[in-house]
Amino acid sequence: MTISKEITQLEHSAIKLTITVDKEDLKAEYDQIVADYRKTLQIPGFRKGKVPKTVLERKFGDSLKAETLARILDRSVTQVFEDPAFPEANRPLPYSTPEVQDEPKLDWETDLVFSVVYEVLPQITLGTWQGLVVAIPDVKITDEDIHRELEVIRERNAIVFDKDDEAGAATDDVVTIQYSELTDTGEPIPGTERQDFVFTLGSGHNIYHVDDDMIGMKRGETRDIEKTYPEDFYDMDLAGKTKKIRVTLTALKEKDLPELNDDFAQDVDEKYKTLEDLKANIQAYLTEDLEERLHTNKINKLLEKIMETSPVDIPESMIRFQLDARWRNVVRRMQLPAAEIPNLMEKKDGTFGVLAEAWRPEVIKALHSRLIVEAIMKDQGIGASDEEVEQEYAHIAARAKTPVEEIRSYYEAEAERKDLLVDAIKDRKVNELLLAENTIKLGNPVSYHDLIEHKDSKEL
Repeated sequence: MTISKEITQLEHSAIKLTITVDKEDLKAEYDQIVADYRKTLQIPGFRKGKVPKTVLERKFGDSLKAETLARILDRSVTQVFEDPAFPEANRPLPYSTPEVQDEPKLDWETDLVFSVVYEVLPQITLGTWQGLVVAIPDVKITDEDIHRELEVIRERNAIVFDKDDEAGAATDDVVTIQYSELTDTGEPIPGTERQDFVFTLGSGHNIYHVDDDMIGMKRGETRDIEKTYPEDFYDMDLAGKTKKIRVTLTALKEKDLPELNDDFAQDVDEKYKTLEDLKANIQAYLTEDLEERLHTNKINKLLEKIMETSPVDIPESMIRFQLDARWRNVVRRMQLPAAEIPNLMEKKDGTFGVLAEAWRPEVIKALHSRLIVEAIMKDQGIGASDEEVEQEYAHIAARAKTPVEEIRSYYEAEAERKDLLVDAIKDRKVNELLLAENTIKLGNPVSYHDLIEHKDSKEL
């Protein structure tokens, strides 16, 4: 098929591709479609394969032209994108379907001219990425951090038993409840009911934060609770609203926490002979965790700094794809049927719409960061050699205490696995380069607990 094309750059990383198809190709395609139908179509009064062309055109003329146009559009666009010489930067993103602009019309006397618009991988202008100075929080593992972790382990090893029937619920008790939201007239709202929900009173690990309202409740008791949530409440579905919740306490247990001594350490794991051994292990893994978090903090701070001088226009399809992926992960964790996902996503004012707006700045930031990393890779010619991949296999095998042949076989069994490994190697090399080319200084002191809870985000 004889075609010509013209590429026009639009805003927001979009392309307008204008294609011209020779009028002779239009007629040839139309004639082929008519010939195909003449062979197979059976019309009363005519033998199969003997229907005159004029009869077909009289009965199905508009449909024949519509099919011709659809085929021409599809074939010509495919031909353009399958051409190896077509610029890679002007190819559509996998999740950006080219859309035909205006409705083209067939005219046998002229060439067909039509345009499709789609989004492409955005081109980033890499700004200053060397010689930067950023501050990370000054964090150290303290005795308080070790004690807090000990308490978590102690909680996991607690003995739980039923409280007396006449005993009231108290902070740190383990409660089982059933609940639902209520209408203004006190009727349960369908879809808000929950049975056999278990949590520790005082932990706040429940949607409506009814911990304080349940103090003193006895097994079998039901309470109607009215709560008004602050405007900045973490759950946007509740923020600034007043809710009535009916709670029934169905089970009430208390915990008997073990004493912190050498016997406790041995019960946790026989490799610990004393409580001090357990504390030393906690110190070691908290220190390792802190190092990993601070490493991530350094890279994130540097990327944020580079963003300031590296503008990019991220297309909406990229943003939408990431938002959809996040939502699907949420739905998967909620164990909802896959068939419900599209319906939930279409409700712009529902949970997905609210979460998408909240996630949007973070998604844009993550995409911007990723584009910067890839731009540095390209600018510096960073790749992963076969030797480096083999070294990574050996490193993974040593950590997993597995023969390197098994690790190699696992990654090379599927191209995607190996690609992810190669990407990880290249990412690590970019991170090492960023740390080598820039200056990291210590900022204000921050506790480890605040760091992992993401408090004081401006400082962190």
